[in-house]
Amino acid sequence: MGVSTDTPITETTSFPLSVAGDEITAAQLHDILRLRVDVFVVEQKAAYPEIDGRDLLPGTRHLWIGGSVGVDSYLRVLQDAGGTFRIGRVCTSARSRGKGLAGRLMETALAGIGDSPCVLDAQTYAKNFYAKYGFVAEGDEFEEDGIPHITMWRREEPRP
Repeated sequence: MGVSTDTPITETTSFPLSVAGDEITAAQLHDILRLRVDVFVVEQKAAYPEIDGRDLLPGTRHLWIGGSVGVDSYLRVLQDAGGTFRIGRVCTSARSRGKGLAGRLMETALAGIGDSPCVLDAQTYAKNFYAKYGFVAEGDEFEEDGIPHITMWRREEPRP
């Protein structure tokens, strides 16, 4: 899924890079985890176990856009049991917001996923962002790490 590269993560890139969990380098994972912790743990003040054991799995895809000081935007795609894909850890550095980077990552991820079912747990403020990519809210809002979330699905439309 996506573009595979061995480009160092510290190199500025204007296009999404993609690597499988079992192919990611220590330097790449370090810069990705730095961004995720900066956004989810520090900025959003959500103390939670960021390292969940899924980053290095062969079925995990890491997609990011690199900047001059590390990763500017990132998301992760997991493949759950039954072939469902799960998008998560979508984040953009404070210095890089408003440039459409997360949207470019979503487009790249969804191109790789194709018509397969895909789910994500969106922070409720971002619900409209994900709706632009065909995700529909299902179920009730819930709190995760003190932040309101909603589960959203993207499924293949029934064909006539």
